[in-house]
Amino acid sequence: MKVLIATDKPFAKVAVEGIRTVVEGAGFELALLEKYTEKKQLLEAVAQVDAVIIRSDIIDAEVLEAAKSLKIVVRAGAGFDNVDLEAATKKGVCVMNTPGQNANAVAELAIGMMIYAIRNQYNGTSGTELKGKKLGIHACGNVGQNVARIATGFGMDIYGYDAYCSKEVMEKFNIKPLSSVAELYSTCDIVSLHIPATAETKNSINAAVVGLMPKGGVLVNTARKEVIDEVSLISLMEERPDLRYVTDIMPAAHATFLAKFPDRYFSTPKKMGAQTAEANINAGIAAARQIVDFLVNGNETFRVNK
Repeated sequence: MKVLIATDKPFAKVAVEGIRTVVEGAGFELALLEKYTEKKQLLEAVAQVDAVIIRSDIIDAEVLEAAKSLKIVVRAGAGFDNVDLEAATKKGVCVMNTPGQNANAVAELAIGMMIYAIRNQYNGTSGTELKGKKLGIHACGNVGQNVARIATGFGMDIYGYDAYCSKEVMEKFNIKPLSSVAELYSTCDIVSLHIPATAETKNSINAAVVGLMPKGGVLVNTARKEVIDEVSLISLMEERPDLRYVTDIMPAAHATFLAKFPDRYFSTPKKMGAQTAEANINAGIAAARQIVDFLVNGNETFRVNK
């Protein structure tokens, strides 16, 4: 059995060595494709492998077609919209993610971005504090729960909306469950977004939703840029000079946001939520263990395609 690490943005060396220990310890071969610049390189690399570990790399129908022996793809991280799930299912390929491995890293970044926003981007003027603020968590999965855990230490009043997370789980993390998206946004001073990009959620965070926020509202996005209706949000921020938007995913309209709202908008240069040494190692090794468990024992616990 041959396992490929295909990463345009490479894992840390210590993570690769951890993956190697797991893979070779199971008697499998490990191959590396790092910092590749053309899709052709990926197509060639997957031709004779049984498993692939990726990060933000694109696994589409063409890649799956080229991977004649492929049995499993594991996305080292929570999101998996960079993999064509339908095509994978048609090819009989199992797709997994590694939920929770990057959660603390993303949560810490979300909190840091909140502070950066309410302290006026450290521009020397007087800002406000997180203590006592009403924090809304939009989707209360692993990342949302970690945001709540950290926010509790700051003395924030925490609310959440998630149609798929039970009241009992939310309350375990000091999250007060609300009954709708509208209630969440109209209640909270700061909203932290953690929803996936699906047909239902794409462009769902728009002026009608964000416009419900109280004066001085801050929207924090460490989820996916596709969930934001950028045109609508720009129009709202023009109408509401009190609103701020900070994001870990550079919008398509980044230049417009920056030109219009230099003191109320910030984007990281690239997605950085999982860019910590710890998350890098955790997600990579978890991916390797899941591949071995699947190939040896048929364990499909973290499968995300049908």
